[in-house]
Amino acid sequence: MSTIASKYDPASAESKWYSYWMEHKLFSSQIDPNKEPYTIVIPPPNVTGVLHMGHMLNNTIQDVLIRRARMQGKNACWVPGTDHASIATEAKVVNMLKEKGIDKKSLTREEFLKYAWEWKEKYGGIILEQLKKLGASCDWDRTAFTMDPGLSDAVISVFVDLYRKGKIYRGVRMVNWDPKGKTALSDDEVITKEIASKLYYIKYQIEGSANEFLTIATTRPETIMADVAICINPNDPRFTHLKGKKAIIPLINRAIPIIEDEYVDMEFGTGCLKVTPAHDINDYELGIKHKLEVIDILNDDGTLNEKAQILVGEDRFIARKKIGKMLEEINQLEKVEDYKSNVGHSERTDAVIEPKLSLQWFLKMEEITQPALKSVMDDVIQLHPPKFKNMYRVWMENVRDWCISRQLWWGHQIPAFYLPNGEFVVAKTKEEALEIAQKEYDSKYTLADLKQDEDVLDTWFSSWLWPISVFDTDVFTTGKPNEELKYYYPTNDLVTAPEILFFWVARMIIAGYEYLGEKPFKNVYLTGIVRDKLGRKMSKSLGNSPDPLELIAQYGADGVRTGMLFSSPAGNDLPYDDKLVEQGRNFANKIWNAFRLVKGWEIDPKLDGSVNSSSIEWFENRFNQALAEINDHFEKFRISDALMTT
Repeated sequence: MSTIASKYDPASAESKWYSYWMEHKLFSSQIDPNKEPYTIVIPPPNVTGVLHMGHMLNNTIQDVLIRRARMQGKNACWVPGTDHASIATEAKVVNMLKEKGIDKKSLTREEFLKYAWEWKEKYGGIILEQLKKLGASCDWDRTAFTMDPGLSDAVISVFVDLYRKGKIYRGVRMVNWDPKGKTALSDDEVITKEIASKLYYIKYQIEGSANEFLTIATTRPETIMADVAICINPNDPRFTHLKGKKAIIPLINRAIPIIEDEYVDMEFGTGCLKVTPAHDINDYELGIKHKLEVIDILNDDGTLNEKAQILVGEDRFIARKKIGKMLEEINQLEKVEDYKSNVGHSERTDAVIEPKLSLQWFLKMEEITQPALKSVMDDVIQLHPPKFKNMYRVWMENVRDWCISRQLWWGHQIPAFYLPNGEFVVAKTKEEALEIAQKEYDSKYTLADLKQDEDVLDTWFSSWLWPISVFDTDVFTTGKPNEELKYYYPTNDLVTAPEILFFWVARMIIAGYEYLGEKPFKNVYLTGIVRDKLGRKMSKSLGNSPDPLELIAQYGADGVRTGMLFSSPAGNDLPYDDKLVEQGRNFANKIWNAFRLVKGWEIDPKLDGSVNSSSIEWFENRFNQALAEINDHFEKFRISDALMTT
């Protein structure tokens, strides 16, 4: 017998066996009518991404589930892939071009996309290669990308279909604007943070009076130039004498009406509200109700434009401080107080969001969400842990129309084509659009007369099709699922993070019912957040996250995976500590030593072949008892408990 090393060497063992598995395509899955399918689709990481601790936890759990299914004799299929991540990737490419001395504005769309594709080919697959180091047993031959030709065609087909059903429309509405990314965002892409700010008490002079002022409290003095009214509550006796009068905006001396509406909270600030419809969603609604003018004083990059009249070209935050000083100099700043306010930030760039009136494309959500809401409430699709059901319900019952257009070049370009007469045609291709335009508007139109919409679709508008499009990209036009989709869909379990429950999970459910009349998965396992010893979310910016690849090199992939599963029940955060992966490494070494012990045993030739039946019976009973406990834990998605079963 060959000598077995006294200490387990994870690096050599993991490399050897993973290469063997890959070479023999042991993760591959094909249709087998004699086997029950078990399917997981990976939450596609951004092509900009590299492996972090959250990925480690998420993909370890997926791998545990998929390997268990293989052991149960099921036809296990784990589909990997990446997401094109419009905002994040475009930002990476723009920065790369800057380093080369190239301004995006100097390039045509085609030139920019050439650079973007080169970047994607060079960096876009890094995270998938890192997942292989983790030991992920995906069917790598099925690797998909949200901008692959077939998947892209599916996205365009869905847009055209929903538009023709009357579910997509184009209109001017208040949107969340990211001044750094220079694009609109959906409500779900805005992260609200409580930040320390200032409350400025500004004095507005009453028109026709030398000494009478009305004081307004605001956190945004830089928007006073966009004020179109001051609103008071009609039930507030303090301001009865001001009804029908006007006030003068400080610094620019423009008169605005004093209006009345019960919307105004008499207890907040001074009980008066400055109305700025272009820069606040609630003011916008108030403006519509009272037929007020809309004055937008901000450029797309968050600087002041000519309509501001003063500080033109200044950044909004610099302008805020300067206007505070200017108001103080003319004695129209009563006081400034420290104030905590909830401010929306871009989920991708972390820039402070600006409410902005913008012409965008929207998907009507009220009707299309109903089957998706019912399926979760009725436990047709089960969320684990179930505490997330109520959160899901609240969001789905209060959903707003989805802004699906983005002012970017990297992504799926919106298939709308504008005509010289101001109309537009929605079609899959320019040639199809021309046929419609010639038929409906002018037979003399040529391809040169058509100009495609410059915007691209929200990234989530492609990933919401993921459980379908990775198996069948034609079903969105034919309406007939191919054999793969019939076999693998619906998938079984989805493992993802709670923060994309609405971004992605809810929308996949919506798409599943809209196009197949069927749920996309049976269970959604929502992992917790990996946190450090101080309870902080691990991130590169805080410098509190270890390098996953270094952990694997030091402790072995199995050691790291086991360590992360020791304390990660569904939906609860994982308090990470290096001691966890040390325990994982030690556990792997114990298995190695047990293997050495068994391999070292020899059968005594003097024995007559009889066995100790009582020992075997005891072992089988104990094994079956543990197996029953483990299976029960798995059925309830208690992965950590299953690991600890002895």
